[in-house]
Formats: sequence, C-alpha cells, structure tokens
Amino acid sequence: MGQKVHPRSLRLGIIQGWQSTWIADSKTYARNLAEDEKIRIFLKAKLKGAAISRIEIDRKAQRVIVRIITGRPGMVVGRGGQGLDQLRTQIQNITSRKDIQIDVLEVNRVEADANLVAESIAQQLEKRIAYRRAMKQSMQRSMRAGIKGIKIMVSGRLGGAEIARTEWAKEGRIPLHTFRADIEYGFAEALTVFGIIGVKVWIFKEEVMPGDVPTSNIKSKHRNDEAGNSGGPGGLHGQGRRGRGPNAPAGPSRQRPGRGRRDDSGRPSDDNSNATEEV
Repeated sequence: MGQKVHPRSLRLGIIQGWQSTWIADSKTYARNLAEDEKIRIFLKAKLKGAAISRIEIDRKAQRVIVRIITGRPGMVVGRGGQGLDQLRTQIQNITSRKDIQIDVLEVNRVEADANLVAESIAQQLEKRIAYRRAMKQSMQRSMRAGIKGIKIMVSGRLGGAEIARTEWAKEGRIPLHTFRADIEYGFAEALTVFGIIGVKVWIFKEEVMPGDVPTSNIKSKHRNDEAGNSGGPGGLHGQGRRGRGPNAPAGPSRQRPGRGRRDDSGRPSDDNSNATEEV
C-alpha cells in the first residue's frame, strides 16, 4: 500500500520509449551508462536557466548524438552556433570521445511539458510567491494549452512554516493506472531560505490507442553542423523563425500608402494627379 512507480517507466515499451538508445556488451555497458550520467549532470548544471525539458542520448556506430529538448533554444545555440561548439568541446573533454553531435530541439508548448512546469513553479517559490497562487496559475495555463489533466504537488516548509507538509491541487483527469494514457511526470526543487521545497507535476496529454503514435511536443531542430552556414528554412541563419540569412533573397519592396512622389523643392509632384485625370 502506498507504493509509487514512475509514470514513464510504467509505460516503457508500450507508448513511450527510452531516453538513452544504444546496445552494449558486458564490457562497455557500465562505461556507456556512466558517460550518459556525466553528460546529463553536466548539461543540466551548465544550462540551468535554459529551460531544459530532457536530454536524450543515441549511440550509433561512429558517433554519439545528444539531443537537448529545451524551451529556450536560443540560449543553448548561442550567437552563430558558438554555444553548441563550446558544449561539444566540453562534452568531448568529459567523455574522452571526439564523435559527439549535439542537436537542439525546441518544445512546442511549454505549458504542456511537466518538467518545465515544475521548474517554473520552483522558480516562483524561490521568489517568495505564494505556493497556492503559483500552482493555480500554472494549472490554468496548462489547461488552456490543450491537455486533459494536471496534478501538482509541493512539499516542504510551505510559507515558512516550522513543520513541513504536503499540498496538492488537481484539475482534469490523471489516470495513472491506464497504460494507454500519455502521462508525463516532472520534478524540480526550489532552494528557498526556509529549505528545499519539492515540486512534482503530472500532466495527462492524451490517450494513445493501439496503432497510434503519441503526439510529439517538439517544434523545430537546430544542428551544430549548420552553424555558420546560410541554412535553410528555420535554420540558424535561414529564412525560418530564426531570421533571414545573408544569402536570403530580398523581399518585395514596401511603399507607404498615401505618400506621393516629391520634387526637388520638397512639394508633392503632380504625377499622381495627372495619372488620375488621364484615367
């Protein structure tokens, strides 16, 4: 009675996959597992303010792919991709490997990501915002984002009380025992002057029926090998959301409405009026 299980581990192989994808024998398994833990600890500490949702690691035959899912990709990529180059160099020094590739993926709906919601509440608690207000506002924003249910639990010396306690709030449905329910779990800690306050968030997104694929909450991707290039649509220097590149075609010229041509004296010319009379 009272035993808990992580919602993701309960659904592994059913509707959710692993955050580390690789195969190793008995000789290299422990080394790869330790490398994954070092990479995650380093990135979470280095990119503390970049709203990191999760870090996925894939090991191919000749390279290691590190995918950073974040709500603020600009802070990770940096200007011209310099941030990615620095991260790749530091990860190479940590793991003693040179075949590191870093991909940055942007979260589509931040309010529908459990880790980012928990981190947001923890930051508000550190700023001494009332925990009930922080929980209520976060639930309202998440429900407006289109989810089906959310549950938030905070535990610690809430409001500076001498005795620690646990408070929780819920809106919508959270079917924890339903395997086809796509439930995401997030955890964060608020370092307050009274002590550490833990924040747990459960978000029920949708029900995944047999044969369906869970909806991905990822918007765009920026690769480190595109840094410095003109890029394509949505690239670092392309024509997408990140801005127009140096080689991008010039857009159509715009002319202010209601502004006619002027002669050397600064007075409006009569070209427009003549054209009107001729018509």
